[in-house]
Amino acid sequence: MFVPFLAFAILLIFIPTTNAIPSEIKNSTHEIFNVKDTIAQSDTKPQTPFENLEEFHVENEIEQEKGDWKLKLKLKLIHRDKLQIPHFPYNISKVFEGRIDRDLKRVSSIIHRISNGGVGYRVDEFGSDVVSGMDQGSGEYFVRIGVGSPAKNQYMVLDSGSDIVWVQCQPCTQCYHQSDPVFDPSLSVSFTGVPCGSSVCDRIENAGCHSGRCKYEVMYGDGSYTKGTMAIETLTFGHTMVKNVAIGCGHSNSGMFTAAAGLLGLGGGSMSLVGQLGGQTGGAFSYCLVSRGTDSTGSLEFGRGVLPVGAAWVPLIRNSLTPSFYYIGLSGLGVGGVRVPISEDVFKITELGDGGVVMDTGTAVTRLPSAAYVAFRNAFVSETVSLPRAPAVSIFDTCYDLDGFVTVRVPTVSFFLSGGQILTLPARNFLIPVNDKGTFCFAFAPSPSSLSIIGNIQQEGIQISFDGANGFVGFGPSIC
Repeated sequence: MFVPFLAFAILLIFIPTTNAIPSEIKNSTHEIFNVKDTIAQSDTKPQTPFENLEEFHVENEIEQEKGDWKLKLKLKLIHRDKLQIPHFPYNISKVFEGRIDRDLKRVSSIIHRISNGGVGYRVDEFGSDVVSGMDQGSGEYFVRIGVGSPAKNQYMVLDSGSDIVWVQCQPCTQCYHQSDPVFDPSLSVSFTGVPCGSSVCDRIENAGCHSGRCKYEVMYGDGSYTKGTMAIETLTFGHTMVKNVAIGCGHSNSGMFTAAAGLLGLGGGSMSLVGQLGGQTGGAFSYCLVSRGTDSTGSLEFGRGVLPVGAAWVPLIRNSLTPSFYYIGLSGLGVGGVRVPISEDVFKITELGDGGVVMDTGTAVTRLPSAAYVAFRNAFVSETVSLPRAPAVSIFDTCYDLDGFVTVRVPTVSFFLSGGQILTLPARNFLIPVNDKGTFCFAFAPSPSSLSIIGNIQQEGIQISFDGANGFVGFGPSIC
């Protein structure tokens, strides 16, 4: 059985490896950040969802292994900004504004859910008495999988905080625009409706019943929603079929899922894809989120064989009020190799289930309780007095005018994890361009509550692995 090694502290330093000169060069306290290259990468125009549709499907790496853990899957991940709808012109400022708008709604919905003990809320305009408590936002990263038999390829939003898999379905009384044709269950020989009295329906939060079929409904914090009926269906990952997966067949859907056909929930509950695969993958999966503005793709892998050797492993913390979310232990923050004086209690879950630190793929910007954020930000500002400041932008109160700079020297930024491990981020994960004029901002923000959320900007380019069977999450040991 796999047992993570936790005997000593590990300093993780991730340096991008490319054929060109690396854009960041690090030591333990400061690094040289390549401003010019980062701006050039942010100007890269995304492809439309109609370009190279099959590329992300055909090149998936799939393996089936014999033994106790029978399934190993690997998929490519792409950021949603790569999938622009053709009639919406690309503009870096608009892309930034859209991402922050989604992010604010995502954070608000997560905090609302946790503060209500995991219980969902009803919205009168939603027009139904059945509203799921799975009300987190719509996510930022996509995978491409096949749905049904024969398989119809679809882009799906990756969401580590959701416990349901769903796809838009015909007949569609209301559907948002997606890049592929809407899935038609009448053309799939493996599609089977779920009866109201089934064990699957019993596991759906606040499930309903219509004409003998199990009904689901999910309302997201940004106003997006999906509602329809539950079904058992076959999902195809490359050339490997996974049968008997419970999915939501959404006949009425609306919101900010631009280009994607639905959502692939990877949360800690039994109805997520991870929960349903169960013994086939040993409750293990790993992902690497692709860096913004690059032509590379990230990865999503399932199976105990994907758990890396040499990662920094920290315990997963369970919050019984919100089992969908993955909590980790965070003891402090560092700037320039020096630990910022912040009490560890700021990052702990209280007896009422408040606070704690959640890993979330759907949140972009890491949120920290206000007191911790202010101390962290002030430490960073004190180490960057030589850099010209710029006015605040949106949720970012600490920005710099780096127009004309080729490189700048910045302090390292670190997370002090439980058990003594230290995760040191590359500069591209905490200094991000917010326009095409050379304005970069410190990519952290204060949380409106005691909850901390580690967002996907800070996770990008780092292999992150979840060992659900043993209760650990691993970082590294190398970039993807």
